Amino acid sequence: MSGVEGRGAHETGVEGAAVPKVVSSRPVYSGKVISMRVDEIVLPQGGTATREVVEHAGAVVVAAVDQQERVYLVRQYRHAIRGYLLELPAGCLEAGEEPLAGAMRELREEVGLEGRQWRALGSFYSSPGFANEVLHAFLARDLVETVRDPDYDEDLTVVRRGVQELLEHLDEIVDAKSLATLLLLLRDRDHGNRA
Repeated sequence: MSGVEGRGAHETGVEGAAVPKVVSSRPVYSGKVISMRVDEIVLPQGGTATREVVEHAGAVVVAAVDQQERVYLVRQYRHAIRGYLLELPAGCLEAGEEPLAGAMRELREEVGLEGRQWRALGSFYSSPGFANEVLHAFLARDLVETVRDPDYDEDLTVVRRGVQELLEHLDEIVDAKSLATLLLLLRDRDHGNRA
C-alpha cells in the first residue's frame, strides 16, 4: 500500500534532519477512542517546547463504487461540530485488526454492503499537527447487499451519488477523510484502474 508506513516521514525531518528529542512525556487522558499526552521536546535551534499529542489507534475509510459508478456515503451526526456531515463510510480499527478487515467491517455495518473486489488506495494522517491517527483508504467494487448493522450510538442515513455528480458538488463534503479519499479515488481512476 502506498501510504505513510515505510516512508520514514515520522523519523526524519526535511532533507534527513533528525526529529526533535523528547525529554519528557506525560499521559493526561485515556479514553475509549483517544488518549492524550504532553511531550516536552528539544528544538533544533535550541530551547524546549511543549507539544500536546492525541493518540489514536488508526482508522479506515471506504470508497464503495457500484456498477453505475455511484459512490456510497453516509449522512451522520457528529457531536463535536453539533451537526450532520456527508461522509464516506469509515471507522476506528479495533485492537489487532488489519486495515482491510476493518474496512470490510465498516462497509457492512454502516452501509449494508460487501465488496467482492478490494484495492488499497493509500494511507494518510488525519491531522498531524496534534494527532498521530493514520487513516487507510480502500476502494470496494462488485458490491452485494448484506445485513446493515450500525453501532448502537450511530445515527446514519445511506446516500448514493454518482462520481461525477459528487465531484461537481464537492462543497457538500466538508469531512477531510472523505475529501482525501475521493482524491485518491480520482488518482486511481486517472491511472485506468478498475477493481
